[in-house]
Amino acid sequence: MSTRALRSVSSSARVTLCRTCLLRSIAATRQHRRPLHLGTIEKRRLAQESWDIKAEKIKDGQQQHLWDNFKERGYIKDIAGTEDQIRELMRCRRIGAYVGIDPTAASLHLGHLLPLMPLFWMYIHGFRAISVVGGATAKIGDPTGRLETREEVPKSDRTMFVTKIHYQLKRIWQNVDRQAARYGYEKEWSWNRELANNSAWYNSTPFLEVVNRLFKGMRVGPMLTRETVKRKMSEGDGMSLAEFVYPMMQAWDWWELFSGPKGVRMQIGGSDQYGNIIAGIDAIKLLRDTERDPAKALPDNLFNTPVGFTVPLLTDSAGNKFGKSAGNAMWLDPFMTHSFDLYGYFMRRPDDEVEKLLKLFTFIPLEQINKIMEQHNLDPPKRHAHHTLAFEVLALVHGIQEAEATRARHQQIFSKDTTSATTPTSTGEIHSYPPRVIPPTSTLAVRFRPHIQLPESLIMGDSISRILYAAGLAESSSDAHRLIAHQGAYVGGAPGRNAHDNVEMREGEVAFQSVKNWFPGDTKNFLIDEKLLVLRRGKHFVRIVEMISDKEWVASGRSYPGEAGKGRARLLRQQLIAANGGKNPNLTSTELARLAEKLDRMEREGDAALEDADPSVPPKIKFPPTRTRAAQLLDQYSHAEKRRPHAELTVQQKTEAIDKVIAKAQQVLDAKRKARDDALAKKGVRDDASAKSGAAAGGSGL
Repeated sequence: MSTRALRSVSSSARVTLCRTCLLRSIAATRQHRRPLHLGTIEKRRLAQESWDIKAEKIKDGQQQHLWDNFKERGYIKDIAGTEDQIRELMRCRRIGAYVGIDPTAASLHLGHLLPLMPLFWMYIHGFRAISVVGGATAKIGDPTGRLETREEVPKSDRTMFVTKIHYQLKRIWQNVDRQAARYGYEKEWSWNRELANNSAWYNSTPFLEVVNRLFKGMRVGPMLTRETVKRKMSEGDGMSLAEFVYPMMQAWDWWELFSGPKGVRMQIGGSDQYGNIIAGIDAIKLLRDTERDPAKALPDNLFNTPVGFTVPLLTDSAGNKFGKSAGNAMWLDPFMTHSFDLYGYFMRRPDDEVEKLLKLFTFIPLEQINKIMEQHNLDPPKRHAHHTLAFEVLALVHGIQEAEATRARHQQIFSKDTTSATTPTSTGEIHSYPPRVIPPTSTLAVRFRPHIQLPESLIMGDSISRILYAAGLAESSSDAHRLIAHQGAYVGGAPGRNAHDNVEMREGEVAFQSVKNWFPGDTKNFLIDEKLLVLRRGKHFVRIVEMISDKEWVASGRSYPGEAGKGRARLLRQQLIAANGGKNPNLTSTELARLAEKLDRMEREGDAALEDADPSVPPKIKFPPTRTRAAQLLDQYSHAEKRRPHAELTVQQKTEAIDKVIAKAQQVLDAKRKARDDALAKKGVRDDASAKSGAAAGGSGL
């Protein structure tokens, strides 16, 4: 068939397309939108009415403007835009605001918490609050204030940084809800918060679109006049093209949040981010005014104006900036800066700084802060204000339970001696996922170390169930099998892919898929940079497993749950051999189990004796020991044998003792069954009598 004939057939096929097929093809190209429930529409209407009423009260001076609260607490340093614009925008609209954080370290530090505080305040006052993890921009690194180019970070480390900071922010946001409830802020339906990652749009947006939409409209001249660029080019090691366009990448983040349904009109940053915020405002206005799609075009008015502000610089007592580069960071990860040390940092602040820090880092009302300072000034050596500040920060970062335990620990230690804390958290570290009777909350997850190491032979040669058990995410291999069967365990990887053809989790993102019982050789497909395996159970318990060589593992002297040759029975047998002069006493498994239980009883008695000796130590909860039925029966020998614990019993004697106990238990069971049957029989007689009397009454016409 000729080319002309093919074109004719193709053209006629398009012309003769039926109406139904045409409508289907058009519908397929449309973006699917989830329909709104009538209840949701009604809630939005009521929320808007409530907002309009509050706006009028603020206008009439009957209610304080949140911006005035920011100024009183000292959050405002530099303003991008005008103050009148910000005040009117915040009064009339439930705008969105965001704070961006590049994961260039394994944890947030105290300097990151300061710009987040006004974002938290906006959230509990009904604004949309978004914290953005810079999974994509962290590959370049912000050159602001730096004279030397950042060192290249391995891919596995970047993945670990992104994952840890993601879950750290998630826990802090949940603590914000708890702190707001403590101070009388009742959570409303309209409260809206989100944890985003800019890799989500950078991994799906074509580079040419960014170049065409943004880079073409920006001029190099104004960018060269920025102080950061001039200093790095004249005093530093020069500026790469990637560092030069970093402000534009940050601006594109803002545009993604600005142009969509999130409606983010405000950016909040640290004191060194003012130049990037100004560059972002210029870029947003350019993109807004050059939008080609009429359906997405936004008018140039107050409600579509980008604004922003920066918070003051947080410094130490010597005036140095806090941060990883300065080497003085107070990390918010208890495994990097112990909660006791973080508490102690605020206890060491000078008296003239405490009031300012109470306003910046707590949700305590200003009137109450004034009362706290008055009480502090009556007796400064008691450091009442310092304790309040340290407690509130720990409650926000690590949870109220950890804050209470750390405060009690600090007061107890410094009332006796100056011994420092040795555990990451005052409530103790947990090494495995909590049992079913304990809720796996985000507060409990603070005590769960996120980063561990395991040997290569386990990761590459054993099943995923044994890896979950070794990582502390399951009680045993069998428990891990059940967990996998119920899709309760997750692994970092590309969602929707099978284990044999899986590709590693995209760099900069935090994405999981359910763990399946794949072949041991398929685990390598989930390794990031051939060394990192990210596992999760539930919402909050994450293990970032770093694979090390078997030689390094043996040299470390550590062990993991389920490791061959390091079980409890084997260790006990080795101790017995050593105590017996190197000779094996050849104890059976049952005898070993009984001996281990006896040692456990002695240990529990010792703990009880220590608690009795020190009344200040709160008593531990006593759980009954988990014993097998055979061990329970073997304990119930005759009184003569109990008086002679060293008597050697034959197998026949042990069997007879077990038979006697079973017979006695059967008698008790039969007696209970007889009592149950008698009670049911009596109840049946009464029911029959009641039925007969009722029938007689009905027959007599009563």
